[in-house]
Amino acid sequence: MSKNIIADVLLEIANGIESGSFMKKPKIGLTLLGSEHGIENTLQAANLAKSLNYDIVLIGPKIETEFELVEVSNEEEAHSKMEELLDSKYIDACITMHYNFPVGVSTVGRVITPGVGKEMLLATTTGTSSTNRVESMVRNTIAGITVAKSLGIENPTVGILNVDGAKQVEKALNNLRANGYNFEYTESARSDGGAVLRGNDVLQGVPDVCVTDSLTGNILMKMFSAFTTGGSYESLGYGYGPGIGEGYHRNILIISRASGAPVIANAIKYAYDLLVGNINKIREEEYKEVNSYCFDKVIEAINAKRPVEDTTDVKAPPKEVVTGSIPGVDILDLEDAVIALWKNNIYAESGMGCTGPIVMISEANVEKATEILKEEDFL
Repeated sequence: MSKNIIADVLLEIANGIESGSFMKKPKIGLTLLGSEHGIENTLQAANLAKSLNYDIVLIGPKIETEFELVEVSNEEEAHSKMEELLDSKYIDACITMHYNFPVGVSTVGRVITPGVGKEMLLATTTGTSSTNRVESMVRNTIAGITVAKSLGIENPTVGILNVDGAKQVEKALNNLRANGYNFEYTESARSDGGAVLRGNDVLQGVPDVCVTDSLTGNILMKMFSAFTTGGSYESLGYGYGPGIGEGYHRNILIISRASGAPVIANAIKYAYDLLVGNINKIREEEYKEVNSYCFDKVIEAINAKRPVEDTTDVKAPPKEVVTGSIPGVDILDLEDAVIALWKNNIYAESGMGCTGPIVMISEANVEKATEILKEEDFL
């Protein structure tokens, strides 16, 4: 036994001298089954990702390979074996496809944006952080920040994709910041600025972390990964990323059935980057920190229902020319915001500008209407 220990130590020293790193060499798993491009594609990825800094452990059917192979006969068995190897700490992370995370866990993708070739994190791309869209996106923000910090970005910038619920997400995050949780918003590259992102911002990779819902993130991931190939083969980026959620400790990174060898190879490197960045420690610390700033209260406020009022007797004031506009009301609250102004004898209409929903009023009523909407918690 002592001879084996000495041999292992000497081997680690030799590997450290050769690679230039003396950290314990992590083991990263890769399941072979399920790709639309066949096992050859995942094997090619393993060869592309070979490194002195980590070992690759394949999980799949019996094949001729230089890599360590854990034999399984189907995808279900592969996922079961993967979980066993992760829980026993035999492997430190694993790359797989078509894996179902529990509700509360979703994946943070890593793309290379075409505008300026900048890397950007998409929070999130598979799984779901919550069945409530707004709550999910708020939780996705924490997941994205966690991954960014694990990649060495000390103060990552956050932007919110301009989808339904974006303004409610921004309001919740503002409440969290007011409680003391510190993070930095990005600033849109468009002239109107702000933390809510337009398509241009996404193409340019303006934020470090782009917050969206998982379904939209999944579409963006596929667009970024396969736009050069017509969609059948994902050739760019690092895959759909690690499943992140409070209390979830398995380092499982997702790829697609359409992911090509370059993306799978990058996903292996993504896993290594996260392990070097101590993802397990940072994840625990980040959730501990955000919870210390009344995160649960912020989430409760999202799910609290606005009191239902009987508005059947509310009539619109006399019609006016509405050349003024107030942006920032979420589309889900737009009609209620209009009625709130009617109740205050201000004529208003709902509309949609190029940046999203707007409340339209006369120029003379913009200031007063804005104050009312703030008082009524629409802005």
